[in-house]
Amino acid sequence: MPLIRTFFLLLAVLFSAPLGGPFIAPVIAQDGTITTEKGASAATQAQTDAAIATRIRDILHELDGYEDVTVAVKAGIVTLRGTTLDAALVDELGTLTSRVEGVVAIENEVMLSTSVSDRLAPVWERLVARAQQTVAFLPLIAVALIAFVIVLWIGFHLARRRQPWERLAPNAFIADIYRNIVRLLTVIAGVVVALDILGATALLSTILGAAGIVGLAIGFAVRDTVENFIASILLSIRQPFRPNDAIEIEGVEGKVIRLTSRATILLNWDGNHVRIPNSTVFKSRILNYSRNPERRFSFEMGVGYGTDLAAAKALAEETVAALPFVLATPKVNSWTTTLNGSDIGMNIVGWIDQTETDLLAARSEAVRQVLLAFEHAGIEMPEPTYRLLTAEIGSTPDTGHAPTKTRAAASEPAPEGDEVQDVTATAEQELEQMVNEERAMTEEDDLLTLGDRPE
Repeated sequence: MPLIRTFFLLLAVLFSAPLGGPFIAPVIAQDGTITTEKGASAATQAQTDAAIATRIRDILHELDGYEDVTVAVKAGIVTLRGTTLDAALVDELGTLTSRVEGVVAIENEVMLSTSVSDRLAPVWERLVARAQQTVAFLPLIAVALIAFVIVLWIGFHLARRRQPWERLAPNAFIADIYRNIVRLLTVIAGVVVALDILGATALLSTILGAAGIVGLAIGFAVRDTVENFIASILLSIRQPFRPNDAIEIEGVEGKVIRLTSRATILLNWDGNHVRIPNSTVFKSRILNYSRNPERRFSFEMGVGYGTDLAAAKALAEETVAALPFVLATPKVNSWTTTLNGSDIGMNIVGWIDQTETDLLAARSEAVRQVLLAFEHAGIEMPEPTYRLLTAEIGSTPDTGHAPTKTRAAASEPAPEGDEVQDVTATAEQELEQMVNEERAMTEEDDLLTLGDRPE
């Protein structure tokens, strides 16, 4: 029995090996390690190398750019030689080869081709292919162009309408800005629709990014112009003055002619045009004399020492208050200001309606009337007196005060001509007429609004 069991075991071992083949074949690991079993034959390795080379050649044959690449395999080591037109293809070739089963190592000797003909041929082929693709896309491009034109026509037609832009905007300048914004949004919408029809919406982000960079560069280049434009928008919304207003900006006084998109134009008291950039106007202190019709005038008078200041103050206030062009409210007031060398200074103030009364004429007439009243009342208004001291060397100077010559009280009757003069604001009205004529003659856009002032 033991002999029979041994015989059958030997038969099982003999029949377990493949007929006509090696006893054990080599095993190649895909992780880069090589395992070899005893009895591996050279014939089997050659068959494996040939299979690997054939597999790699079949793969490269199906891909573009590897026509000049040759493959050699020995002992599982793949050697690649030849040229290609793209460096990316060289790196991709190594990745593709490493994925073939049985490859142990790769020697990639493929180089970039420097042949002019080889490099120009693909360029020409790409140009021809793109031209054919463009011709094939012409109907679709025509449809996209028609859609773009339709969207553009709708947006521009809406922007040309007077309403609702003039109802929404405080003035024509802001209404034009609304219209320009609508036009810009319409162009962007038309481009989006056209690109969506062509299936190229991915280009929109690139276009918008490039436009943003260009806009930022232009903004830095024309920063002053942009600042002036923004100031024009803000001034047109705030409306700090109206046409024919008397204002002062940075020491420049005059009547407002108009506010344009670039500058504020004034007519100064000499009849000259003054253009002030809107950025300067927006950042400056604006003194508007016309916003309130009541305006105060003031002047100074001097009375001699020893004068009853209370009586002089009351007389000055009574004289100014009695003038027909002086307003009762706010009331006339006066006060002592300085103690000078020969007189005591007094300041008298009164209020007028500057829409009817000229400021300079009113102040001049008030000074004249107070002078007449002081002379009638015998109030001294001394002139400045000077003391001249002369002394010889070594002599004692005279320290006595020189007599002060003062104006005697007026005992004669009041002179003629003390009636109140005409102080109508004729000069103001003439300037307003000049401004109105200038506005009528010039067709330049005006951002100011006529009518009542906003409270």
